[in-house]
Amino acid sequence: MVPKSFEYFSPGSLSEVLSLLRKYKDDARLLAGGHSLIPLMKLRLVSPKYVIDLRKIPNLSYVREKGGKLLIGAMTTHRQIATSPLIRSKSEILAETAEVIGDPQVRNLGTIGGSIAHADPAGDYLPTLLAAGGQLKAISVRGQKTFKAEDFFHDMFTTALKQDEILTEISVPIAPALSGGTYLKLERKSGDFAVVGVAVQLTLDESNVCNRVKIALGAVGPTVIRAFEAENVLRANTVDDALINEAAKRTSDASEPISDLRGSAEYKKEMVRVFTQRALVKARDRARSNLHKISGTR
Repeated sequence: MVPKSFEYFSPGSLSEVLSLLRKYKDDARLLAGGHSLIPLMKLRLVSPKYVIDLRKIPNLSYVREKGGKLLIGAMTTHRQIATSPLIRSKSEILAETAEVIGDPQVRNLGTIGGSIAHADPAGDYLPTLLAAGGQLKAISVRGQKTFKAEDFFHDMFTTALKQDEILTEISVPIAPALSGGTYLKLERKSGDFAVVGVAVQLTLDESNVCNRVKIALGAVGPTVIRAFEAENVLRANTVDDALINEAAKRTSDASEPISDLRGSAEYKKEMVRVFTQRALVKARDRARSNLHKISGTR
């Protein structure tokens, strides 16, 4: 299929974008990498009268460190995130997430801002941002807003962004030294959407007691899910295998999958348990490895 006819704009500044959004309101859609919007338009699931291309907007593609945070421009591609030496050294969970998005073509053209604003419940960045404590910055003609990740994703394909707001920056705090994080996903084939996505970020003390932990799930509910009960099981306790198994079970209980072509709800719940167990072991071992690097032990 082909999309319905539309008027195309390629503005050269944010102020032009905001002016167009204000003028055309709900009839306008923003185009970033295009991997979400264009397929929807071809299927005529969405038919905007006006498409506003963001690719000529300067200063929206960057990765930098400031004030203990990683700052990422909304038009930064998945490949730039996956290969950034700064991100790989400061946030393994974010680099791992970008590595498993789509195929090379998608990673070369798709953007973190477009993926996040699309808010697909199977999107890979959603659980990672919750687990890593991410924040999102948006701008409109009225000024600037900052959202915590847990306040940003409201429902399936629905965020806190208003019609005239544009996502401009994503920030992720740099975890303390004795931390480990990871994102794992079950997919039917390489580059596919997640059947189950699990993101874990935890911090240990020198006795292997969990000081901080966040566990977030993608693709098993109408939007991203935090596993609060599982986190409570781990927090302030020594993270041994028995505790991890209990936390994985509690995480499975928190999931809300439905049966579809990718598997039954029962199967997905079991995969949540399995992948959470694997993710917790990997995050714990990374945190322990960082402890050994600091202390000089093996």
